[in-house]
Formats: sequence, structure tokens, C-alpha cells
Amino acid sequence: MNSPLILSLTLLLGACATPEDARVVSKTEPASPEQIEASRAVAKSLATQLGGKLKQELETRGPESAIGVCKVIAPQIAADLSKQTGWQVGRVGTRARNAATGTASGWNAQALGVFAERMQQGEKPDALEFAEIVTAPSGTRTLHYAKAIAMQPMCLTCHGATENLSAGIKARLQADYPLDRATGYSVGELRGAVVITRPL
Repeated sequence: MNSPLILSLTLLLGACATPEDARVVSKTEPASPEQIEASRAVAKSLATQLGGKLKQELETRGPESAIGVCKVIAPQIAADLSKQTGWQVGRVGTRARNAATGTASGWNAQALGVFAERMQQGEKPDALEFAEIVTAPSGTRTLHYAKAIAMQPMCLTCHGATENLSAGIKARLQADYPLDRATGYSVGELRGAVVITRPL
């Protein structure tokens, strides 16, 4: 039979224990319209700059050279925007071409999952956004924003069905991206997202 003292100690120790599901976790809340608009402007700037560079390269030097734009120029544009804003700006893909920088994980993957579900319900990828504010247990607050990227016709040159890619494109992809998985897309399909992590 348990004495009152032993029973009291047992209850006290049980109250002090911290089970897995009782740990402090991050909290999420919606972003404000102003925060979304500012993030949207940065995402649009990246897409506009990159699209312009790709179009110029395709017209002047051809599709094989345009692969270099995505490999070199796109990260530079993202880095410049990150430096200008103090935010972390980048791109992730539903299927990564560069596994080191384009693989979605954590909240990026969550955003792509949300986009895929919404597209299955008939929404157009051009209008899809994901935004939330996360407050960590430490109290730091971070805005996560993602803007969906849909496949455009000119992107099929390097991201379309493998059997439709030219021999030159295949060779360049093999040289620059030996672990490439970013082919087999069709126009309008979800390609990935511009992602922004913004400390608040």
C-alpha cells in the first residue's frame, strides 16, 4: 500500500516530467497583407529578372547557353535580392535540377504540397501563394513566403519530356547537373516556387 508521502512524491514527479507532446513548439499565424505584398514584389522581381535573362540568352546564344543562366545568373539574382532586402531569397523545385540548392524541405516542401492540392481543386498556379509567420519557442518571429512557379512554353526546351530534348541539351545537362531530375514537365504544371524567409 502506498503511503501518503510516496503518493505525493509520485504525483509531484509526474507533474514535473515533460512528455514529448508537451514540449513547447513553434506557433504560426497569418501574415499581414502588407507583408505579403512586400514579399510578392521581391518574388516578382526575381521572376522578371530571370525571365528576361533567359529570353535574351535563348534568342542570342541558344538553349544550351541558357542553361548557364539558370545555373549562374539565377543564384546571383537571388543573392542580390537577399542582400538588398536582408531576407533569404531562393528557388526550390518539385523535382530538383540542382539537389544542393533546389531541393524543397521543411516549410518549402509544405508550401509545394499546398500548391499541388490547390491545383488539383482547379486553381491556376500563377495565382498561388503561401505565407505564414512562425514564432519559435525562443520568441524569434519569421515570415515564410512562397510564390508558385508554373512551367512556361520556353522552359520546355530544357525541362520538357526527355525524348524531346536535343542532344546538345542532354549533354549540357549531364555535364552541369549529373543528378538532374527536373525534366518531364508540361506547360502549366507546377515547377516549384520562389521562396523567401524574412526575419521580423
